[in-house]
Amino acid sequence: QVQLVESGGGLVQAGGSLRLSCAASGPTFSSLAMGWFRQAPGKEREFVARISMNGGSTFYAEFVKGRFTISREHAKSTVYLQMNSLNPEDTAVYYCAATRRYSLGSENHHQYDYWGQGTKVTVSS
Repeated sequence: QVQLVESGGGLVQAGGSLRLSCAASGPTFSSLAMGWFRQAPGKEREFVARISMNGGSTFYAEFVKGRFTISREHAKSTVYLQMNSLNPEDTAVYYCAATRRYSLGSENHHQYDYWGQGTKVTVSS
C-alpha cells in the first residue's frame, strides 16, 4: 500500500511562489509515476502536472506552463511542485497522486491508484 503525504501549502500574495512536497511511503518509489491535481471550490478536480517513473518525462496543463515545475527525488521518495508567479486563479486544494499502471503518468485522475489528503493553496490579490 502506498501512502502519500503533501505539505507546503499556505497563503501567498499574487506573484509569489510556493513549493509543494509529496512524500511517498510503501513499495519502491521508482515504480510510481506521479501527478499533481487541484480542485478549487465549486469546481471539478483538474490536472496540473505529471512526471514519469524515472523522472525523464514531464507534462503540464497549459495554464501552468512556464510557471510550475514538477520534479522528483528518489532518495527521499518525494515529488515536488515548484509554483512561481502565482495568481488568485491558482487558489485550490492541491493533491498528489501515484500510479503503477502508466509509466509516464496521466492527465486523467481516474488512472491514478493512490491519493494524498491534499494541501490548500490560497493566493491573495
